[in-house]
Amino acid sequence: MTRFGVNYVPSKNWWHSWVEWNEAEITEDLQAIADLGCDHVRIHCLWTLFQPDPRAVSRTMLTRLEQLLDIAENVGLDVIVTVLNGWLSGFDFRPAWIPEKASIFGDQEVVAAEKLLFTAIAERVGAHPRFLGFDVANEPSVLISETKNVTSRTEADAWARDILSHCEEVAPGKFHTIGMDHVPWLSEHAFSRDVLAETGSATPLHAWIFFTGALERYGEFGTGTLHLTEYMLELAKAYSPEPTRQVWLQEFGIANQWAKDLEHDDFAEKAALSALSVDGLWGITWWCSHDIDRKLGAFVELEYDLGLFTTDNQLKPTGQRLKSVIEAFKQGRLSGPAERTVAIVLPEGQTPGLDFADTFFALIDDGKKPAIVLEGNALNHDYLKVRGIETLVRVAE
Repeated sequence: MTRFGVNYVPSKNWWHSWVEWNEAEITEDLQAIADLGCDHVRIHCLWTLFQPDPRAVSRTMLTRLEQLLDIAENVGLDVIVTVLNGWLSGFDFRPAWIPEKASIFGDQEVVAAEKLLFTAIAERVGAHPRFLGFDVANEPSVLISETKNVTSRTEADAWARDILSHCEEVAPGKFHTIGMDHVPWLSEHAFSRDVLAETGSATPLHAWIFFTGALERYGEFGTGTLHLTEYMLELAKAYSPEPTRQVWLQEFGIANQWAKDLEHDDFAEKAALSALSVDGLWGITWWCSHDIDRKLGAFVELEYDLGLFTTDNQLKPTGQRLKSVIEAFKQGRLSGPAERTVAIVLPEGQTPGLDFADTFFALIDDGKKPAIVLEGNALNHDYLKVRGIETLVRVAE
């Protein structure tokens, strides 16, 4: 059954809470999340705090992580631990011990230190009943530039395989993923879609209507805006060599400054229902649980109001709407995954950006629920049969 959760952001001190630790506040936050009907949270370590030296992991941070999992146990939430952050809410928490020109994806000493951190966390919480698994890093692709963390596709893909393999080694049988943003999916990037769609326990997707350009292209009420979650999930399914591999809507949300007329609660419901129409959906995880307290002044404006709760744990209309969706799903009042008998063929060599997505959304406007098939699978009748695909649509040249 599809799971529901949130990306947890502590209500009082953001993830600076690792330093300003307050168990009572964490407990109040997690209880509020559980009361929504959620069953999991994705949490975020700050790499700079957890690993102050390449050969040392902070015992204080490990203790606080374990305490957080204990609190989650008390309120009935599973926890996915995102480790190499790294990129988070507009900031790059790069440990000072990493040489300026070293790539976190290719420098062997840095990679060895990364593995040490995963090992230490696994030794502390790997057997905890609420530890669901590791999410390697939050949107690590964002950290790549022409001058920083310079890498190649071969190296980036090898790193993803290597780190996920290490996660399985130190925490066997757990749910391990790598939370990538939309860029490798909708454009050509160091990380390949093929590797992202076959490594780890499921394929996570981040479907942000603003950052992808969907909001600008399709408008606030456009099909491409309200069904972006569905497109991203179906795209990931197309790239998986295993037709039944699970996909995970790991991040989606909306900021006040993005939409003048589209109500946040309406968007949340429509985007969630769109995602729920996808077969093999492991879970839906909203970004984020709580607003950021404006006493913290360094964030860009859009980051402050993404929460389902205010900073004093009052449920916002968006949170209430998602709570209703969760209740309806659990009570069996929502339709199950859609039958997708029609599939769009993605030509070999074509990048599946929004130009390609236009056809997907046009089919939705025509009342269909399309799938996506790679050119290499278009004549594979066994593959098409497993996915229930009967009709192929080719995009006009």
